[in-house]
Amino acid sequence: MNYKEFFDEREKDAQNQEDLGYVYRYIKKLDRLSYLNLLNKEIEENDRQLLENISQRLAQNEPAQYIVGDTDFYNLNLKVDPRALIPRPETEELVDLILKENEVENLKVLDVGTGTGAIGLSLKKARPSWQVTLADISTDALALANTNAEANNLSVDFVQSDVFSSVNGSFDIIVSNPPYIAYDEQDLMDESVIKYEPDLALYATESGLAIYNRLAANSEQFLSQGGKIYLEIGFNQGQAVKNLFQKSFPKKEIRILPDLAGLDRMVVISDNGEVRK
Repeated sequence: MNYKEFFDEREKDAQNQEDLGYVYRYIKKLDRLSYLNLLNKEIEENDRQLLENISQRLAQNEPAQYIVGDTDFYNLNLKVDPRALIPRPETEELVDLILKENEVENLKVLDVGTGTGAIGLSLKKARPSWQVTLADISTDALALANTNAEANNLSVDFVQSDVFSSVNGSFDIIVSNPPYIAYDEQDLMDESVIKYEPDLALYATESGLAIYNRLAANSEQFLSQGGKIYLEIGFNQGQAVKNLFQKSFPKKEIRILPDLAGLDRMVVISDNGEVRK
């Protein structure tokens, strides 16, 4: 049996086949060309055992990124494990938006609910002069974010905090990708997410709006004059989140922005859509 026949025999759908190839290539440190050249070769016994193990883990809906142990995110390589959510491509769009709208030096940034550190560390990588603080309620997530900061040689601050409970000072940018899935929405989620990713980073009460409520009610005291707030949201939460922040910030402009798939994904609170140059 060759490698391609093994893959075809064990895969139920295209996504699983892609994941099996991805994990195998990563473990074996194969570039894409080397991997393609391998497919028609006779499978070796030690590789058969390795692939059987990977296949079994994928069949249990374990995310490929957790099996590999890291993932790429906006020019960073981040360690990932069940202590925090796997960073998603949509969140890269939020990072990109922040960078495009804020080109000045020496801003102070607070990343609330940082998880792996993906957002805050990506901003620090792109803007080394920014002072970035990573906050999370989970000490395990903060430990993971610290590992990622050290691995990428990025100097940031950390604070264990339930939203703003232990935060001090004011910030030019507050950014958050908080838990926003309502508890009755589990049937809309992939089995791999439900089974392996941390509930603390997924679910929120008040129909998924609990953390946005707290951010809206308390952000003003931590926001510098002219400061901005950037949020990732669920695809059906745009208007509800906008309404929450409109009450707390009646003089600011509040934008709901789509992701590349055309779904509402970001809310931005700023002074008339100001772009800092």
